[in-house]
Formats: sequence, structure tokens, C-alpha cells
Amino acid sequence: MFITFEGIEGTGKTTQIKLLKDWLEESGRDVIITLEPGGSRIGKELRKILLNMDSTDITGECELFLYLADRAQHVSQVVRPALEAGKVVISDRFADSTIVYQGYGRGLDPKLLRELNDVAVCGHWPDLTILLDIEPEMGLKRAMTRNLHENKMQEEGRFEAESLDFHGRVREGYLTWAALNNERIVVVDATKTPDAIFVEIKAKIEEFMLDRG
Repeated sequence: MFITFEGIEGTGKTTQIKLLKDWLEESGRDVIITLEPGGSRIGKELRKILLNMDSTDITGECELFLYLADRAQHVSQVVRPALEAGKVVISDRFADSTIVYQGYGRGLDPKLLRELNDVAVCGHWPDLTILLDIEPEMGLKRAMTRNLHENKMQEEGRFEAESLDFHGRVREGYLTWAALNNERIVVVDATKTPDAIFVEIKAKIEEFMLDRG
């Protein structure tokens, strides 16, 4: 099973992913956690470029192809081998991020981005995607506080430095994309307490597993 978490900055994906991993492992499943960008060795180098504040001059098209390169390597070296070994893979961001951030956020064609991602994922679209939804103002405040606390403002703060208007477009893009792909993407209110959010996520996953038999 391949589960991904999506959302704008500061939605609490990391916390929910850890809770989900612990719960699935308690039920006897073999789970790995990964992320984008940076899930592979080469991806770690691409992450340094993509998220660093020194990369503010990067063009939308260059950004797009670096993310696609990261994803192709990630699927080949991490996601596909783990799935073939019977593991549950949980990824912090995946192809939906590119469609939303570079499409709805940067203004590139979402239909074209879907087609390019079809190449990068090699048939491995997520089985289930959890979209954690929050107002951009709240999410950005959380994310910037986190980066400041972890001393990552320079190395991983490029998207947090984008305008509030950009993050508003991304948030609306996520909701639009989720509505277009509601058989796979479920929207969860990320303004609740972490425990309340996880109760909802767990219910969604139990429903999904029941439907799969």
C-alpha cells in the first residue's frame, strides 16, 4: 500500500505520518517513511537546490524538472522496491505536490504536469492521499516557527518565503485537485488537535482497507 500526505506548508504532515507509522506497525505491517524532495541519495542533493533560499532565482520550468528528476529516482530506488517487498510506503509529498505547486501555484498547465508525472512515477501513483487542509496564514506561521526552531530558515525556507498570494493559490489548487481525484484524495481539517486529526485519518484508512478487502 502506498500512502502519501499533501498540504501547504505547516499542516503537520510529519506528526501525522509518525502516528500512522506507529499504528500500522502495531497491527503487524512493515512500514517505511520517505519524503520528497530528498527520498533518494541523488534526491538529497536536489533537495539542497530546491529548498535553499539561495535558489530564489530558479525558474518555474527548472523547478519542475528538478522535482520530476527527484521523483523518478525516488520511485526507482525507494518506492517501487519497498512496494514489491510487500511494505507499506508513506511519503511526505509526492506527484500531487508538483501538479499543485508548479501548476496552480506557478501557472504551468496541470494537465501537462499530470502527463509528465505519469512518466516520473512509472505507474506508481498513490493508493491513498491524505490532504491536510489549513488556511495559509496559520500554516505559514507554523512552518516558519518550525524552521526557526530547527535552524533551517536558510537551507529549507524558500517556499515559506513565497507570498501569501502564492500559498493561497496552492491551497485552492489542492482543494480543486482533490475534488477532481476524490476516489484517491481525502481532505482532512488540519486545524484540529493532532490526536483528533489522526482519529479522522485512521478512520479514512480503515475504510479504504475495508473497500480493498
